[in-house]
Amino acid sequence: MRIGLTGSHGLIGSALAVALGQQGHEVLSIPRGKSTAKGGPDLVEDRASSPLFFDPDGGPSSLDALEGIDAVIHLAGEPIGDHRWDARVRSSIYSSRVYGTRSLIAALAALKSPPATVLVASASGIYGDRGSEELTEESTQGAGFLAKVVTDWEAESRTGEGFANRLVLLRTGVVLDASGGLLGRLLPLFRLGLGGRLASGEQYMSWITLADEVRAIQYCLENPAISGPVNLVAPNPVTNREFTKDLAVAVGRPAVFAVPRTALELVLGKEMARELALVSQRIVPNVLQSAGFTFGTPTLDVALAELLARSSH
Repeated sequence: MRIGLTGSHGLIGSALAVALGQQGHEVLSIPRGKSTAKGGPDLVEDRASSPLFFDPDGGPSSLDALEGIDAVIHLAGEPIGDHRWDARVRSSIYSSRVYGTRSLIAALAALKSPPATVLVASASGIYGDRGSEELTEESTQGAGFLAKVVTDWEAESRTGEGFANRLVLLRTGVVLDASGGLLGRLLPLFRLGLGGRLASGEQYMSWITLADEVRAIQYCLENPAISGPVNLVAPNPVTNREFTKDLAVAVGRPAVFAVPRTALELVLGKEMARELALVSQRIVPNVLQSAGFTFGTPTLDVALAELLARSSH
């Protein structure tokens, strides 16, 4: 297939681009036309020099070079955990997802031959803080800033149903890989014996390895029976206490510290602490499992052991 891909330089996008290429697909990276943030490696400084770009801030996008393409996978969006949530960061998180998706979908709809399959990144944040409640793709949306962002984001994505035969919303949880993301940030602390649970540690975390994330996206791409929301998480969510214990065992160091709620709120701000560090989401991948997808590493202890073994080579 010929596949258009945004976010091709991110943790997930770069791994996905390689995997799709290895399968013989032609991957066309869709760069950003401009950005109010730092500007990543896919930033196009001179729009006139590139016939292909999308505007993450919601302005006009140019996708004529995608005429007749088979599928588009839209993964781009500003990171949610890199900076404290002041007004500017909140605006960037919202606009890069909601307005950026609006611009991309509108440009795809304007093609004479738009893609039949569209996969759009979404996030587990749509469920909000739900304690120990088991959450599936049928669960209602939650409350909070991220739930609002993802709800509006998915609403913009669904406008693609006007031209696409199949639209898939990829509700990704915490992606684990030793090279980046949450695990990449925690490893140095845990290897020094400075790791520990967050507050009570009873909050649930729904996770997935980067390898399984990429495989799951490919599975959604290739399986015509899959459409709508899909939870991209492993089938065995864990509490923060369990995650801390398993990671400490994997690195062979104790994890005796605990970060109090007040400290998290002081460092991150109350809203960011509540929605990122203290949020509890016990999510299960019903759609993937019902469709026959098999996870390579469905349990956390095995996943962490394999990830750390690979990173040491």
